[in-house]
Amino acid sequence: MKKTAIILAAALIFLAAAGCSRISDTDTISHDGGAQTALTEQTDTIEVSQDTGKNTGSGTSVTVTDDTEEITAVANVTSGGIIDATDLFTERDLKQTADTSSAVFLELSDNTGITISEAGVYVISGSASEATVTVDAGDEDKVQLVLDGVNVTNSDFPVIYVKNADKVFVTTLSTESVLSVTGSFRADGTTNTDAVIFSKDDLVINGTGIMTINSTAHGITGKDDIKITGSSVYVTSGSSAIQANDTIAVADGVLTISSKTDGLHAENDSDSTEGYIYICGGEITVTAGDDGIHAVAAVQIDGGDIAVTAAEGIEATYVQINGGSIGISASDDGINGAKKSSLYTPTVEINGGYTVITMGQGDTDGVDSNGYIYVNGGTLDITGQSAFDYDMGGVYSGGTIIVNGTVTNTITNQFGGGMGFGGQGGFGGPGGRR
Repeated sequence: MKKTAIILAAALIFLAAAGCSRISDTDTISHDGGAQTALTEQTDTIEVSQDTGKNTGSGTSVTVTDDTEEITAVANVTSGGIIDATDLFTERDLKQTADTSSAVFLELSDNTGITISEAGVYVISGSASEATVTVDAGDEDKVQLVLDGVNVTNSDFPVIYVKNADKVFVTTLSTESVLSVTGSFRADGTTNTDAVIFSKDDLVINGTGIMTINSTAHGITGKDDIKITGSSVYVTSGSSAIQANDTIAVADGVLTISSKTDGLHAENDSDSTEGYIYICGGEITVTAGDDGIHAVAAVQIDGGDIAVTAAEGIEATYVQINGGSIGISASDDGINGAKKSSLYTPTVEINGGYTVITMGQGDTDGVDSNGYIYVNGGTLDITGQSAFDYDMGGVYSGGTIIVNGTVTNTITNQFGGGMGFGGQGGFGGPGGRR
């Protein structure tokens, strides 16, 4: 997870009891000249002028200055959480509108790709098949793709493909955009593309519109961080709906997922110290064949309305719930603290929020930890044969626990093993933090 210098000035920006805050004013983005695009992936070459957005024989470069990458405080961030969320969202991440006064306007057409090689704001529209928008810009370039009623169906390649940039924003307007890939994905050289939106660099989804994604594999793949701060995003996928190597962070918006494997998945195959999921707002509904929310290192929930139907609801080495309204219906474990990262001892920690877990029949557990379970606050309401299962210890120090309709202050253990620290008291604070 990238760490950025934190600039917290005199003001914190809050939304009243409604998740993470937004910035309402617009970015100051200055363009120098026109814009140029060139095609590398498809059959035609498209160049556009900034003035008309029409195909032309030449173009000029576009330069964007961005002075607004200060870190923005958000309302539901919990101080001292397992994830330091204070440096996750910049002002521009949280803005739901784009300054299109100097934007480049592009219209998609069949069998035609567009490659964007410079920083800037690009408004994209049109219906097409076999059309890919490729971002292949400089290492410091920020590119904003504004989707204005885009409808694209490809057979074997991403609709949006970020090869290189500092950060790419995918911003929806009030119109709906539908992005689909219907067949098996093909590789781009040594890169195995596997998602309708495939990004090798940081990706932000924001805006005020609707984006529907249909995929035979993943819906959105990010090799760095993926942030969702706005839009209504609907994903139907044959594999994980949204997956990132480093961090998935959700601040706002509506996210509706139907996936055959995981809903949200954060894992870096080459680095077990990465793989985080952070949620502080938004409305998230996940129906998944495997895990609803899965991270290798940690899942932290500070806010939001979350509904998960899956084999396992939430799984990570460290699961921390500090706020929000969470409903889980699971056929295996509701919340699972499993050893997946060397950073933490497996832990499930409930400090706030309202969490309702409904378990299926069989060998199932409402909260299962290979290490510790801590309930320090909030409400945890479990219906099922086994409420808790832990290997190392369970401690209740506050909040409300309801098991099959009965209020209790005891964290029972399914197998009666572990260190047997049910009830109040026990040992110190949460274990395994580093």
